[in-house]
Amino acid sequence: MDYDPSNEKKAIDDTKAGVKGLVDSGIVEIPRIFIRPSHELAEELTMCKSTLQVPVVDLSGIEVEDERKKIVNEIRDASEKWGFFQLINHGVPSSVLEGMIDGTRKFHEQDVEVKQEYYSSDPTRGVRFESNLQLLTTKGRNATWKDTLYISKLVSEPDEIPEVCRKILVEYKNHVIKLGDILLGLLSEALGLKPDHLKAADCDKGLMLACHYYPACPQPELTLGTGKHTDPVFLTILLQDQSGGLQVMRDNQWADVEPIEHGLVINIGDLLQIVSNDKFVSAIHRVVANKVGPRISAASFFTGGSTPPKMYGPIKELISDENPPLYKEFLATDYTAKYFSKPLDTRDLFRL
Repeated sequence: MDYDPSNEKKAIDDTKAGVKGLVDSGIVEIPRIFIRPSHELAEELTMCKSTLQVPVVDLSGIEVEDERKKIVNEIRDASEKWGFFQLINHGVPSSVLEGMIDGTRKFHEQDVEVKQEYYSSDPTRGVRFESNLQLLTTKGRNATWKDTLYISKLVSEPDEIPEVCRKILVEYKNHVIKLGDILLGLLSEALGLKPDHLKAADCDKGLMLACHYYPACPQPELTLGTGKHTDPVFLTILLQDQSGGLQVMRDNQWADVEPIEHGLVINIGDLLQIVSNDKFVSAIHRVVANKVGPRISAASFFTGGSTPPKMYGPIKELISDENPPLYKEFLATDYTAKYFSKPLDTRDLFRL
């Protein structure tokens, strides 16, 4: 008989307790909805692991002209070759970073009755707690071993943020906005543009935060914490704890993004690859599951969600007879809608 994942999905959804609820119930085998397809598991066994390390960029000295040039060059190199880099001396206080990890943990580890009021699969809800079941299973993909608190109303309605982590989320958000402005300036310069170019194009708008909680998994070799994907945004700033597990694809091999204490991981999103006309790359990445947990991370996404919606395409200043546009123009909202209805390679739908 054909396997129908919807019954398992409904059973987990109905608890409104997420993946952590499964772990707390004492399961020793993961439900089938989480098990990766056999061809993927077989492919995993033959794949080589990369020993390459994601570049590290030190932002100290950014106000000094020669240092700034060096930083811009490093960011350009990392954005062209990796689409990923780690950032140190970025100006976000270590107490705020630690507080953010702690606040995320507190939300996910509070009584399930308190969390349940936020449980929803409705992506239009400004604040929601979910376990990615809706998204992944409707696209014919297996679910992954994590719970997430999504917050998209970060700026306008802080009162809707759960009280247990509200204060630190708002404080962290303010630092992320500042850092986002600095990074978009450096990335503009790395493209040979004026420092304010990407910000003037509203690439800093539409900030959304995803606070992830990856519980310990009894069978980590059968599932993933986050499946392979690219980010359908301009830029992602990721705070991860010291657990490890994040991997980026480089030369068809998975490279570990080793945690750096008080460091942040920066990655180029699809929209920045498109507006840079493929000068920068939006790399495929994933998170592996682990027998030990929880792993905690917080991803801040700059989605470009401006009002009214804006048309995006390759930046005119980067286009020439030798470098013709590779993409047609589109609304960022259309890109996101297509991304969530199609698993990977959404960029190809917009190629000329």
